[in-house]
Formats: sequence, C-alpha cells, structure tokens
Amino acid sequence: MGKTYEAISGRLRDFIEAQPMFFTATAPLTASGTVNLSPKGLTGSFVVLDELTVAYLDFAGSNAETIAHLRENGRITLMWCAFQGPPNIVRVHGRGEPVFRDDPRWAGLLAHFPSIDASLHGLRAIIVVHAELIRDTCGYAVPLMTYDGDRDLHARRFEREDDESLGAYFEKKEHVATSLDGLPGLPLPLPPMRS
Repeated sequence: MGKTYEAISGRLRDFIEAQPMFFTATAPLTASGTVNLSPKGLTGSFVVLDELTVAYLDFAGSNAETIAHLRENGRITLMWCAFQGPPNIVRVHGRGEPVFRDDPRWAGLLAHFPSIDASLHGLRAIIVVHAELIRDTCGYAVPLMTYDGDRDLHARRFEREDDESLGAYFEKKEHVATSLDGLPGLPLPLPPMRS
C-alpha cells in the first residue's frame, strides 16, 4: 500500500541515499513530444539538500533531454527502487531546474558533492529538484540484483577534456544544444565553471 510523505527525512531519506542508482523522468508540454527516462548513478553525485529539496550532478552525454524539458516546464519525477533488501519504490514528483556552470549558485551547490571530482566527468549542470509529492510503494515486483560498483568508463572518457574541448564535444552532438523535439537544451558555448 502506497504512502505519502510530507518530507524527505528519517527512514525515507536513509533509503534514498543508500541506493546506488535512480531514474529521472521528464517530458515536454506538447502531447507529441518525446518522454525522457534516464538512469542516474555514480556514488556521491546525488544529495538531499533539505527535507523538500534534492540535487544531482548532470554529466556529459550525447543528449540533454532532461535539461531541455526542465527549461521548458520544470516537471520531473525521480524514482528509486530497492534492488537489494526489503522491497520498496520511492518517487519524488516535483519541479526541477538546471543550474549551469556560470550561475552564481554553482560553487555553493557543488560544495554539497565533496567526493566528486567534477573535472573527471564533464560536469555540465546541477539539477535541483523541489519536491511537491513524495510517495513510496511496495516494489514487490522489482527484481533482486547485486551492485558490484560504479563503472569507471565515464571518468576515463571525460577526464582528458578541458572546458574548450568539452564545449567542442557538445557542439558536435545533435541533441545537446537542442532537444529531440527542438527545445533549447544546454546553453552553448559552454561557460567555464565558477569557483
């Protein structure tokens, strides 16, 4: 039986923070638009900022659908599943925004992720989500799986990039500056990180 929570705290927060992976879902406003669902991971790249606010690091990739959808309408759902231990699924429905590298809030937000070397992963944004509805459900049908560890491939691929080469990488990708549906995605040229 599902339960609604007033805040991300206590047992619920412990569960969310213990999961090595979560999913994000966003969509454009148009009914014919592309719904996006993305897996997120990497130890240390997600934090609970307060009882109604979470954030995660958005790293280099071939698309920027989440960023584009958030820039257009802000709607986002995050979901965590228990692949080990007691079954559980937690969803945070809310409003999100991408905070870009030239935003005055950048350095303060980045300080919440002390275990991540942002230069290794081509960090392009910090996604901040304000919870509007927090629910859990049973998760009885979620399979049991083991977590072996983070892959090192992303860091190995992007650790050799500096701001200029990373910007050039994004410029070459068809759906980074513009989404699959033609919405504005990552602002380019890529600004250097604020310190």
